[in-house]
Order: sequence, then structure tokens, then C-alpha cells
Amino acid sequence: MSYCGLSARQDESAGKSKRGPLSKQRNRHLQTMLIEASKLAPRYNEKLKVVHAKEVETGSRNRATVAVARKLVAYLLSVDRSQRPFEMRAQAA
Repeated sequence: MSYCGLSARQDESAGKSKRGPLSKQRNRHLQTMLIEASKLAPRYNEKLKVVHAKEVETGSRNRATVAVARKLVAYLLSVDRSQRPFEMRAQAA
């Protein structure tokens, strides 16, 4: 996450949690591509749409975009580690 520039300082005190600004030490091009992709991704993926909607309810649209970008990075890392193509699994009902 930090290499992509999507990690932020997190302060916790008295049960409250605050995030600071995004890291400036990053791969600028990768961060830009991830943010642009995360603006389009909720249109095409139901799970990412849920993540985006949840964050919009609790915060701003920018925060929701970063949350979707973090989820995309998690998907990318998972695919990289497993060495298998990405497949969207059906949710258990």
C-alpha cells in the first residue's frame, strides 16, 4: 500500500481513529492509475460498488475512491501471490 501511495498516517486515541494525508513517498504513476481505475471500477464490479457506497455514507467521495483503490491493490497482490488469473467468486447466500 505504501509503495502505491495509498497508506496514510493513522492516529488512534480514546477509541477514535483519524487518518492523515496520503504518503508523498510513492510511485506517482502507479498511484494515478489506481485512483483513475478506482473511479471506474464500482460501475463494473458489485463488490467494489458496495465498498464505495459504504465509504460514501460515512465520509466523502474522495475517501471512497481511496478505499476502492486499496481494495484493488489487495486484489492485485492476491493474484500476484497465487500466480493464478483473477476470478470473481460468487457470494455465499
